Formats: sequence, C-alpha cells, structure tokens
Amino acid sequence: MSLDPALLAALSATDASARMSAGEFSAGDFARALLARTTEVNGNVLAWAHLDPTHLLAQAAAADEAHAAGAPDGPLFGVPVGVKDIIDTADMPTEDGTVLHAGRMPRVDAAVITRLRAAGGLVMGKTVTTELATYAPGKTRNPHNPAHTPGGSSSGSAAAVAAGMVPVAIGTQTNGSVLRPASFCGVYGYKPSSGLIPRTGILTQSPPLDAVGVFGRCLDDVALLAEVLVGHDPQDALTRPRATPPLVRLARSDAPMPPTLAWVATPFWSRVAPDARAAFGELVELLAGRIAPFELPASAPDAVEWHRTVMEADLAGSFELEYERGRDQLSNSLRGQIERGRGITAVAYRQALARVPVLLDSFETIFDHYDAIVTPATLGTAPSGLDSTGDPLMCTLWTFLGLPCLSLPLLHGENGLPIGVQLVGRRGDDARLLRTARWLVQTVQQAAR
Repeated sequence: MSLDPALLAALSATDASARMSAGEFSAGDFARALLARTTEVNGNVLAWAHLDPTHLLAQAAAADEAHAAGAPDGPLFGVPVGVKDIIDTADMPTEDGTVLHAGRMPRVDAAVITRLRAAGGLVMGKTVTTELATYAPGKTRNPHNPAHTPGGSSSGSAAAVAAGMVPVAIGTQTNGSVLRPASFCGVYGYKPSSGLIPRTGILTQSPPLDAVGVFGRCLDDVALLAEVLVGHDPQDALTRPRATPPLVRLARSDAPMPPTLAWVATPFWSRVAPDARAAFGELVELLAGRIAPFELPASAPDAVEWHRTVMEADLAGSFELEYERGRDQLSNSLRGQIERGRGITAVAYRQALARVPVLLDSFETIFDHYDAIVTPATLGTAPSGLDSTGDPLMCTLWTFLGLPCLSLPLLHGENGLPIGVQLVGRRGDDARLLRTARWLVQTVQQAAR
C-alpha cells in the first residue's frame, strides 16, 4: 500500500498491527504518520498533556528491531496508544490534571501499561484529564467543533481518537467519564464490567466505582485493546483469577440469531434534548420487532443519589492530602465534593453500597429476556462552551451497578454533532455485549445506505 501518511494515520489499530506484522510498513512509519496528523490538528483540539515525539519514535524503532530479530509480535504490535494522564507511566510524567501533582514522575508502570507494552503497544503520550479526573475541565476541545466540550474526565483520550491522532486510547470512568466523551466526540467507548481490568497504578477516586475503559474508531479496536488489558491483579481487590473473555472473537462474530433489545428511556427522558429524543425515536422505529420498551425497577432513579454518596465520601478520603495541603489550588467544584463527602456518615456510605447487589438482582429478569439495554449515553450533543464537561446522568446507574457499557457513534443532533447510543449488558457478559453491538451497528449502517 502507499505510505501516504494520511492513509496510514486513518488505519484502525487492528488493521495497522496486522499490516506491520506482515511487513507492509514499519512501526516507525505508523508513528510518524500519527505524529504528522497530530501536528496538523492538535492546535485546535489540545488533547495531549504530554507528548514527546522523539520518545515515541524510539519506542517504534525498538519494536521494529525486535520484529526484525524474529521476536513474536504481540496483538498490539507497533500500535501507539493514548493514555489518560492519571495512569502511571514510568517513562513520562503523570500529573493527574492538577497543579498539585505537576512534574510527578511515577517509579513504575500501572498494570495496564505493563500489559500494553507486553502486547507490543507503544505509549504515544499522556492525554488530558479533568482535574483529578473529576468535573473541572482541562484544555481539550471537541474535534467536531472547538467551541463545544469534548466531555470528561477522559477528555483528551476521546478527542485524540476522534481527531485521528491515535487509533485507540485508554480512559477511566467513575461516573460517566468514558461513555460521555465517547458520545460527545463520536467514537466508540467501552467501559467493561466492574473488576475486568485492573486499576493498580491509576489515580484512585472511588474503589467501588472506578473502572478502566477504552476508546477506538471501530468496535474491533476497542475489543482488541480491552482484551489486552483484562486480567487479575492481586493488588486490585475487584479483580479475580478467571479466563480471558473472548472479546475480540465475539466482537467480530455474527450473532447466531438477531438479538432482542430493551429500550430504556430512563426516568430522566424529559431532560434529554428534543433532537436527541427524535433521533432515538427513529432508532427504536428502525429496530421494530427486535426492541421493546422496558421500565426500570422502581428504585433505579435513587441510584443517582446512592452513587453520589459513595463517590463523594470516597473523594474525601482519596484526596484528603490534596485538600489539607492545597485546597486553594482545587476548583470550587472539587472542594465542594470533598467537603460534602467529609460529612457523609459511615452508615450512609454502607447503606448506599448495600443497594448494589439488591438492585443488580432486580435486573436479572431483563437480561433473561433481552440481550442488552438500549438507552442514551448522554442528554444530547456536546454542550456549547468549555466551562463544563456535560452531565453524566445517563451513565450513573450503570456505573453504580458495575455493568458493561458501550457508547456507539450512531446518531447525530440537529447541529450535526454526534450522539452516542448506549448499550448495556449483563455484568460479566462483556463479550456477548460486543457481539450484540456488532449487530446493532451493522443494522443501523445498512439502513443508512
């Protein structure tokens, strides 16, 4: 194929890795193409907190040398990956989106970075996060319209993928920090089931809620990156020893029969923007015969408050040192969360967490009858302005329950900006959720032809 940098930069991670392994072009060629694309567009997007082209090219050269020497190529061979700047990397800064951690250099890689490198992946750079991965925005802008937010807190990861600067990226979610920016930026975002990917070496917000997620421009890519990252880590109590789920295989497989889907408008439907409501109405009409409305359990809306109780209490504990030593350097938003969290009693915290298994049980019926839930990923397109990252409301329930979720870039608002379709699966059934997503994407794309 031509080594036109624009063509190389547009390749998926899956395709690029296979072609590099076949010798069609080198890891250095691919890295240079992505750096050229970054030079072209990053001035308007500002997705990177740390990017050292020389270091990326050195990683690529080492990968090419190992390949030439006959070393086996991993599933991510030669693929640069964007890494959210709350994930420790021993060879570059991890500053957590706050001046309080400026210049911080971790001593060791996070568990996911160790796995990424072992699979042949390259750390392209650190992507912008909001302040301590909470709500105060970073510098990143939406690639579709720089006057709009990219979402958060994984702002840079979603925007870098959407702008074509990197094929895949890693983010995290404690409320809506993967699904929301994926929806706003028009890329695929995947938050796995709780405990599937270890969080060792990643900034802790809330141990029961924190999750690692991934971004890509196609479903195969998010499955590929996630499958590399999954696995048990003794230092992460949410993970456990188990076989690696066949994410890649099922993401590429056709369902043995067309799936059945549950349409969940949620109790917050009145807050969804009119153009988004219309777009979802058309989607439900398109899926007629395969989708049926489903009412959430009566207690489901209360999960928003239960989630807030857990998250803010944990924020108060996780960021106690930052609050005590540098509260004047924290945003009003984060100070408020910490101060509310400091007032939450142990009884209230334990009561909120105790709701998770009870509410999960009430969802078993739906997954006995439906393959997945369809619901909006956000309240609409990315809001105008850069002083907010948008409302995570449509993600909160699923994060609280630790269910696997995908944001699929299938809809658009009246202003042309993307709207993500959120697909939610049974906890632990991630591979089948990816297969259902494949069917849904194909169905929508075929109808659009």
